Amino acid sequence: MPLTPTEKIWMDGKLVDWDDARIHVLTHSLHYGLGVFEGIRAYPTSQGPGVFRLTPHVDRLFQSAHILGMAIPFERDEIVDAVKAVVRESGLDGCYIRPLVYLGYGEMGLNPMPCPVNVSVACWPWGAYLGDDGIRNGIRLKVSSWARHDARAMPTAAKATGMYINSSLAKVEAVKAGYDEALLLTTDGHISEGTGENIFVVRKGRILTPPSSSVGALEGITADAITTIARDLGYEVVENHLRRTDLYMADEAFLTGTAAEVVPIASVDDRSVGAGKPGPITRAIQEVFFQAVRGEVPQYKDWVEHVT
Repeated sequence: MPLTPTEKIWMDGKLVDWDDARIHVLTHSLHYGLGVFEGIRAYPTSQGPGVFRLTPHVDRLFQSAHILGMAIPFERDEIVDAVKAVVRESGLDGCYIRPLVYLGYGEMGLNPMPCPVNVSVACWPWGAYLGDDGIRNGIRLKVSSWARHDARAMPTAAKATGMYINSSLAKVEAVKAGYDEALLLTTDGHISEGTGENIFVVRKGRILTPPSSSVGALEGITADAITTIARDLGYEVVENHLRRTDLYMADEAFLTGTAAEVVPIASVDDRSVGAGKPGPITRAIQEVFFQAVRGEVPQYKDWVEHVT
């Protein structure tokens, strides 16, 4: 999906024009992939643009940086303010927001410690990541031949830039084979996550999701919101190890994430999930979620931080 430029990008404390937001070719993170980022969305609300779960996203950004030993040279509230400033300058009612912490120009080599830590925040218009039809009717999912990172090899609790090579390889494999998205398993065959989404499986009225700490999945902020919504709707949500056959036998299944939002899974490996279309539990959760992100559900109003 091509980028649509917006007015300003925040770089190390200053708003600069979109076309002037540049880095040197010898920027350390460009070579070695050591950086952290967040994906955040702003939605139109009755009070102007509202950023969904902004503070938890910024908290996770700092957590990821801490895991990788990167000291962000700004306070949390400065990054929160930077996000709001970029959205405000864009003039958009809704957008996708990308804070990025990276190691800048000045040193080269595998020891990152002498490198400066730089921070940027950008935003742009971005529709449904897996398509409007995917939101309405469900997507075709493929179990990837690529395994998810083992936590002994990479710190899977961090949302780190270089780790997404794994996701990109899985995504390309799936798209080239005619699918919408890929699902990654652990090296011992348990379901981990999509290329950028957490997964939920519905079976016999219960909602099951893999325990992120033991399957290499990122702790999703949207997934946390979905768990709250589901439980408030009266559904039981349980963390449980799952294998690919649990998806084949599921009544319903869906992916969640900031970019993907809430996307039903119509089939996995050419096997229909349930009736092969979004089920009633998925639809009920979707409905509340899309109201909540726009500040229309009083009990979740604190999830939306207004820009103005």
